[in-house]
Amino acid sequence: MSVFEPQPFTRGQALPGILKNRIAILDGAMGTMIQRFKLTEGQYRGEGYVGPNGMRERFREFPKDVKGNNELLSLTRPDIIRDIHEGYLAAGADLIETNTFGATTIAQADYDMAELADDMNRASAAIARAACDKYTTPDKPRFAVGALGPTPKTASISPDVNDPGARNIHFEELRVAYLAQVRALVEGGVDVLLLETIFDTLNAKAALFAIDEYFEDSGERLPLIISGTVTDASGRILSGQTVTAFWHSVRHAKPLAIGLNCALGAALMRPYIQELAKVAADTYISCYPNAGLPNPMSDTGFDETPEVTSRLLHEFAAEGLVNIVGGCCGTTPDHIQAIGDAVTPLRPRGVHSALFPQVA
Repeated sequence: MSVFEPQPFTRGQALPGILKNRIAILDGAMGTMIQRFKLTEGQYRGEGYVGPNGMRERFREFPKDVKGNNELLSLTRPDIIRDIHEGYLAAGADLIETNTFGATTIAQADYDMAELADDMNRASAAIARAACDKYTTPDKPRFAVGALGPTPKTASISPDVNDPGARNIHFEELRVAYLAQVRALVEGGVDVLLLETIFDTLNAKAALFAIDEYFEDSGERLPLIISGTVTDASGRILSGQTVTAFWHSVRHAKPLAIGLNCALGAALMRPYIQELAKVAADTYISCYPNAGLPNPMSDTGFDETPEVTSRLLHEFAAEGLVNIVGGCCGTTPDHIQAIGDAVTPLRPRGVHSALFPQVA
């Protein structure tokens, strides 16, 4: 078997066929929507929520501020996370991401909540799974996507400008943290894994190692989407790789799709999506940009309206660049609905090899 020959998926089997026949719609920003609720410290702890899990009492006396820990809301305010998911599904999203961007033990250590990461991932997966099940129809399946975000620590870049060799995290620590997250997400019921907002390829390598380790040990194999982040006009991710170099560094993982998200709006992201679509000829392409540039005067904190973002992604689709489109920071259900309306009449980008025989 070739190193690039895929194995059959045990979940999410329908997704490759969908990407072959139409452009799939990913959801929009979770953080942007949470910010609209203007939650207080008490509400992050579960104050005022009447639910079956007793979380309000569990965190009442927690000694550290937790406001801003969005992943905690899957435990303390699952109603909010559910409503956000359902808003995107009602807007037409095919895929919704779990509320787990920062749900690793490494990221949660900033809140002294590392031991809660497993609970957060399992709860988030269950919420997304239930929302997808509610909106799935025979002709429009919905997919719960297990989101694995970057950690606050990077294995490639020194945290000390005076000591280039210094590191605050190592590969093995990252592998262990990501393996725990993958296990919880898959056991919690997700259909797809998404390694996203990659700014350090070595961090991503640790996550990919953990994903493959879980697949091998469990016998489960889910579709995988990998999404990097070009941080500025240099066209490189933060750890220094070009888009082409990034692709060649991760293609061994046999992702269903490779793409870019965050940091840039669609207009600035376009040349890098063009580059990726050219070099990753045998893999589907995803793209979910920010809603333009930050704008504190805007309701979403970003400057693009749904009409602007959807027009730009329509141009990407018309050029034959994409198979999955959605939104990152600043996007809302209105953006996702407009994006879906804009790209639905257009054909998806063709894949130029038989990398995915299960869709034949």
